Amino acid sequence: MTILPSGHTRIDHVEMRAISKKFPGVIANDAVDFDVRAGEIHALLGENGAGKSTLMKILYGLYKPDTGEIRIDGQPAQFRSPADALARGIGMIHQHFMLVQTLTVTENVALGMKPSRGGRLDLSAIRRRLLELSTIYGLKIEPDAYIWQLSVGEQQRVEIVKALFRGGALLIMDEPTAVLTPQEVDELFVTLKTMREQGHALIFISHKLGEVQALSDRITVMRDGCAIDTVPNHNVERRVLARMMVGRDVQFAPDRPAVQTGAVRLHIHDLHVQNDQRLPALRGVSLDVCSGEIVGIAGVSGNGQRELAETIAGLRAAERGELHLNGVDMLRASVAARLRAGLAFIPEERMRHGMIGAFSVAENAVLQNHADPPYSRRGLLDFAAINAHAKKLVESYSIKTPSARTPVKNLSGGNIQKLILGRELARQPSILIAAQPTRGVDISATEYIHNVLMAQRGAGVAILLISEDLDEILALSDRIAVLYEGRIVRIMDRADATSERLGMLMAGATTPSA
Repeated sequence: MTILPSGHTRIDHVEMRAISKKFPGVIANDAVDFDVRAGEIHALLGENGAGKSTLMKILYGLYKPDTGEIRIDGQPAQFRSPADALARGIGMIHQHFMLVQTLTVTENVALGMKPSRGGRLDLSAIRRRLLELSTIYGLKIEPDAYIWQLSVGEQQRVEIVKALFRGGALLIMDEPTAVLTPQEVDELFVTLKTMREQGHALIFISHKLGEVQALSDRITVMRDGCAIDTVPNHNVERRVLARMMVGRDVQFAPDRPAVQTGAVRLHIHDLHVQNDQRLPALRGVSLDVCSGEIVGIAGVSGNGQRELAETIAGLRAAERGELHLNGVDMLRASVAARLRAGLAFIPEERMRHGMIGAFSVAENAVLQNHADPPYSRRGLLDFAAINAHAKKLVESYSIKTPSARTPVKNLSGGNIQKLILGRELARQPSILIAAQPTRGVDISATEYIHNVLMAQRGAGVAILLISEDLDEILALSDRIAVLYEGRIVRIMDRADATSERLGMLMAGATTPSA
């Protein structure tokens, strides 16, 4: 028996044999074999809907398999609930955190635990143990902080410590980077590698090829509920993994035909904007975007990108400066006026600013213009016209949904993003603000969205692309502006840009080497 630094017994080998799980109309897992060993990170790679999360929810006791078995260190195991899985040393960090915002870190860890002293929980003992675990695993946490005070990355660390506190020898990470900044991703990877070195078994669920290649020891690729193959992460080519995921060759960078740029569509001059804490977020930003070009905004998260997008879209007021859309002053204009002036907006937070989760696909398809003909007549909604429009978007943008009546919250991130894209482009805009357009979506949806953006560029739309993915910026942009501490420190042609030069500028260097 081997004891981990957390004080819990190590799990040497977990096997899932011929696991099958069906839901009405869907085979989520079809006789899947999967295993993981102590001291390794085994990546489970696949597109949204491939069956990855279902397989791991079976391992964690959230679902019961229809057929197949689980074995821990050679012995059969059956889980009726997550409590059973935790009792055997299996923990899971969900993509959407299971934390109570109004409680402290210590109180969140204590939730559901049995009283330990005099019928009450000993919170001081829990607090001390949390500090010990944070030191052992290099996880910086503040036990007395309230969850609402923490960044997304800090909240994820709380989830990890909570799983370790409760005995997690095997830790399942479900799309752990979907909501993290690049810097938070780097910090998470350091933590996971430390846990691997200390003897934990780790399962990393993802659809991001680069992250899987950077982190894992072995990779199992799933597609349509089946395990396609398991390969060692040793010189495995990205295109090979992509083909296994999608079933065809994937185009990582879209074609870039030459396009003649036209008139200035978006004009910004000396723009000053505050953030939510009423501190300067944009400090005199000036930028033009012309018809038929994509201007990329590169920068580390928190340097004014969000405020720039929201100010152009009319969701945030500017202190001063100039903002013209198609030659018309829009600095103080309403959102509706900006839309009428030809603006389209793909927001960074699609479920906060782009969609209403409880509304159907059809209802979300006309959020901005439901009061206009043909969707409304004499003050009454024309549901036939709304449904016809939604069905057209579903077909035109390859949106996977059971029907136009399906609530948007039931769609994958990629299909929600396609719906937003289709809705915005259906108005035939002349200016498009695309903020983090492929964040959290799988490789097929990313490829599709990139190709749509390039097609809009070819049609003469002026596109401002805001992304923290340098590969995306370099693949799509004609010009690149680097935003640092609320100022544009450099604008350069794509031909002059490299990851190294952009990285130095993003870090504050004003004279990067060529």
